[in-house]
Amino acid sequence: MAAIGRHFISALFAAAVLLGAPAHAGRSCDAPQPPKAVTIERSLSLALRTWQALEQSGAQVVLLARAGQDLSKYGLRYSHLGFAYRESDGLGGSRWRVLHKLNQCGSADSAIYRQGLGDFFLDDLWRFEAAWVVPTPAVQQRLLAVLQDERRAVQLHHKPYSLVSYVWGQKYQQSNQWAIETLALAMMTDNAATPFTRQQAQGWLMASGYQPTALNIGALTRLGARVSAANVAFDDHPNEKRFSDRIETVTVDSVFAWLQRAGLSGPVSTLTP
Repeated sequence: MAAIGRHFISALFAAAVLLGAPAHAGRSCDAPQPPKAVTIERSLSLALRTWQALEQSGAQVVLLARAGQDLSKYGLRYSHLGFAYRESDGLGGSRWRVLHKLNQCGSADSAIYRQGLGDFFLDDLWRFEAAWVVPTPAVQQRLLAVLQDERRAVQLHHKPYSLVSYVWGQKYQQSNQWAIETLALAMMTDNAATPFTRQQAQGWLMASGYQPTALNIGALTRLGARVSAANVAFDDHPNEKRFSDRIETVTVDSVFAWLQRAGLSGPVSTLTP
C-alpha cells in the first residue's frame, strides 16, 4: 500500500480505537461490543479505497451506499444511502464528507449526521462493499448547495423513524427516504426561505418516475418485527397494500435504478473485497 494509504489507515484506526464501538444504525445497543481490530482494518481499508475512487471520479457529490444488513432475501444488495460531497480541507486540498440520516440503537428516533468516510463504513457492515452513482453536473450543483447549508440540509428531516416507512407517507421517515426527499428539495427550489414540505417532495418524486421497492412481508413477520423492534412500524401503509403483504418503501437499489432511468446520474460504481 502506498504511503498515503498507510497514513490514512493508521490515523483512522487510532481514532476508531479511541472512540470505541461505532454507532449502530437500526441495531440494538443493549450489549455493545468493542470492534475487532480486523473489522476496523477492513472498514477503513474500504473507506480509503472509496476515497481514492471518489477523488479520481472528478465528482463533487455522489450518492454513496453501504451494505449494512443482509437483504438478499428481498433481492436487494445495499441497505443505507447517504450523500458524499467534496469540500476544502483548508490546506489547499479537499476531503470527502458524508451527510446521512441514522436511527440509533434500534430506537424510533433519528437524526442527521455529517461524518467522514471512515465513520460511514465503521458501522458493523454485512459486506465490505461500497456503491455510488455520480449525478449529472447540474444535479450535483443543486445538491451541493443544499448539503452545505445547515438549514436546508435538515429541512425535510422527520424524526419519527420506521425501517420500512411507507414511501408516500409522512408519519415516519427512514434514512433512504430522507435522502431522496432532500434530493427533490434541491431540484425544486433554490431559496432556503421557501416553505417546502415532504408532501411536495414526494409529489416531485412521483412525477419524476420514482418507483419504490415492494417487499413481500407476511402478517406473522410484520407482527414479530413490530413487537420486537421499536424502529419497525407498518401502520403508515395503506390497508389494501399492507393486508396483501405489499410493503412499499425506499431502498438503495430502487433509488439507483431510478436515477439512471431518469437521466439524473451515471451508472453504478462498486468496490468489492
